[in-house]
Amino acid sequence: MLHSRPAVVKGADRRHPTLEDVGRRAGVSRALASLVIRGSPNVSSERRERVLAAAAELGYRPNAVARSLASRRSRTVGVLLHDLRNPYFPEIVEGIEAEAGELGYQVMLANAARSSTKEERALEALLQHRVDGAILLSTSLSATRIEALAENLPVIVVSSFTHIRGADTILTDDSLGTHLAVEHLVQLGHRSIVHIDGGTGASSQPRRAGYRQAMRQFGLYPWVVAGEFTELAGVRAVDRLCAGDVMPTAIFAANDLIAVGVMDQLADHGLRVPEEVSVVGYDNTFLAALHHISLTTINQPRTDMGRLAMRILARRLAEEGGDGAPPGTHLTAPTLVIRRTTAAAPPG
Repeated sequence: MLHSRPAVVKGADRRHPTLEDVGRRAGVSRALASLVIRGSPNVSSERRERVLAAAAELGYRPNAVARSLASRRSRTVGVLLHDLRNPYFPEIVEGIEAEAGELGYQVMLANAARSSTKEERALEALLQHRVDGAILLSTSLSATRIEALAENLPVIVVSSFTHIRGADTILTDDSLGTHLAVEHLVQLGHRSIVHIDGGTGASSQPRRAGYRQAMRQFGLYPWVVAGEFTELAGVRAVDRLCAGDVMPTAIFAANDLIAVGVMDQLADHGLRVPEEVSVVGYDNTFLAALHHISLTTINQPRTDMGRLAMRILARRLAEEGGDGAPPGTHLTAPTLVIRRTTAAAPPG
């Protein structure tokens, strides 16, 4: 069966046929072609079919920019990621995109690449594209900057523990999550449990504080090694631990990337996981579930967090100019996922 190819319209932009081109091909006015494209019921079936056939032949697509200028709405939300290489963030974005599609929104992504300078530039690019609202994932932007942004458009902040006036915040209960991790290790008989933290990362401080609190609750001495939310931080932390006089029997990493780096470097030092050192991560990204990693970790409901962020943003957009509830904090519950990287503490 032969398929027709989009026709070339003389004098028209070959890449972007216009409504005038569609109307000319269908033998109707531009205004009537516009009514058909917008789905108006006030058009006869015969003319509707002619217009739709002409649009298909020409490869016409509605101009989203023109529509947004006319309606003052782009139906697009901007999502600013702190680090595209960390699977935690793309997994949240999956939830945002799924919910956005169901609500009739498009998503525009920008990656800060773990740089505050790049983050500011990425945010500016989103604003120049006239997004209706913004979702900031683990942002390093200051509270003052976010509050100024929230004066002009709805803003949702995910995984950032700074109190932001005028913006909704979605968090995981890290106090509970860290308690679950430490409690699991204590129940396995571990007494020497080190925490490799996330440095200046947005979630590092509450996880570090939660770890210290949990250790004291179990009568244990907190032991924190400075890091950041990268695999390399896990590698470097293990090198420092192995260079010391005492090696812990368990390591609680501030995220799964750190934990993967820890496991890799422990193997290089000849230490077996979990026979000699147990390892716990945080986030439960797809890495943790890979068979050859099988990492015990704290699950954050990442897809659900993304969906929640998009739902709240859409509600804020619908409430603009109304009397909606003031922005607040929305807390999600973490859970412990036990896999093969934790076991009973070694004797001695």
